Order: sequence, then structure tokens, then C-alpha cells
Amino acid sequence: MKRVWPFAVSGVILVAIGLVWTLQGLNVLGGSAMSGSTLWAVIGPIVLVVGLVLIGIAIAIAVRRRRETRGRPGGAPPTP
Repeated sequence: MKRVWPFAVSGVILVAIGLVWTLQGLNVLGGSAMSGSTLWAVIGPIVLVVGLVLIGIAIAIAVRRRRETRGRPGGAPPTP
């Protein structure tokens, strides 16, 4: 059974990093050598999308797990 939290935490961190890199690349967020650099304006959204995909995977795993445990006494996971 896959755990949800590694995907969710990694996704949130990557979304935050991607957002910061994008804003720095677009020179909206200054104070860094990355500010105003087109490279970071391109890399940032890519990292942000990867983070969103990881969050989507975490949600899909959680929904599937919830559906699998529905109807069992106490919501217990299936026995192997």
C-alpha cells in the first residue's frame, strides 16, 4: 500500500519552490542572483507543474484507499 504523505509533502515543497523561482525569474521577487533571469522564469513553472502532479497523485491514492476501505467494519484495510 502506497503512503500518501511523501507525495503530498514533496508536491507542496516543489510548488513553493517553483513559485519562488518563477517570480524571481520574472523579476517580481528581487534580492537574488536569479532575479530577472529568463532561465529561472522557465524552470520555475516546470517545477511547479511537477509539484502539482505529485499532489494529484497523493489525492488519487487517498481517494482510491478511501473507496477500498468503504464497507469494511471499522474501515479496516484488507488482509493480505
